[in-house]
Amino acid sequence: MPGGTLEQRARKALDAVLDPELDEPITDLGFVRSVEARPDGGLTVHLRLPTSFCSPNFAYLMASDAKDVLTALPDAGPVTVLLDDHHDSDLINRGLAADAGYRGTFGAEAEESLEELRLVFRRKAHAAAMERALTALLRQDRSRTEERLHEVVLGDLPDTAATRALLRRRAALGLGTSPADPLLVDDDGRPFTPEEFPLRVRFARAVRISIDGNAHFCRGLLRTRYPQSAADQSPRAAEPRPAVLPREKAS
Repeated sequence: MPGGTLEQRARKALDAVLDPELDEPITDLGFVRSVEARPDGGLTVHLRLPTSFCSPNFAYLMASDAKDVLTALPDAGPVTVLLDDHHDSDLINRGLAADAGYRGTFGAEAEESLEELRLVFRRKAHAAAMERALTALLRQDRSRTEERLHEVVLGDLPDTAATRALLRRRAALGLGTSPADPLLVDDDGRPFTPEEFPLRVRFARAVRISIDGNAHFCRGLLRTRYPQSAADQSPRAAEPRPAVLPREKAS
């Protein structure tokens, strides 16, 4: 069958499902416990998380996204996604089976829509991606001064994984991705001014450090809870130390 077996293509499709807080594919994190192609042509997928008390809205978002990408496979039959060993597993699994949606699953507890929740984490991922891309640029070109960094455009960035990740985050938010678009922008695409640049970059760095730290911690928790999950986790790329902004250099 072109593209591999249904199970293989299902696992590949799950690469597109991200943990909203950690901004990494659930396949890389080891959250996919099993993928089974059933005799009826359908799929059954089991997901696992680092703890039984991971945020229910994050858990639902990942499970719902997993069902969506699998249902979109051309020749997949009925898709069943099951979240294992979570304190809200029964509730989430019933909601997924009934296609009840986020608010239909959680009722009054769902204070915001799934898209509102997704937007919050996409913005955080974008802030972290900007900081990574800026760090990569400063390490490549140490002659740049802070006073001119607000003028950097996307076309100035080296062709690296950090740059490609940034472009994906911007596209997901509907922000410009052309070479002439400024690198450093707020959630609405407004460029940073020279005056606000230092504070905003430090905030983006704090977000990136928080995301990376949580990802490392959750990977370890998952391996502790499910020792066999270590074989399913993809190694994380080593994060370079942030390049020091000119004004941060010791005097």
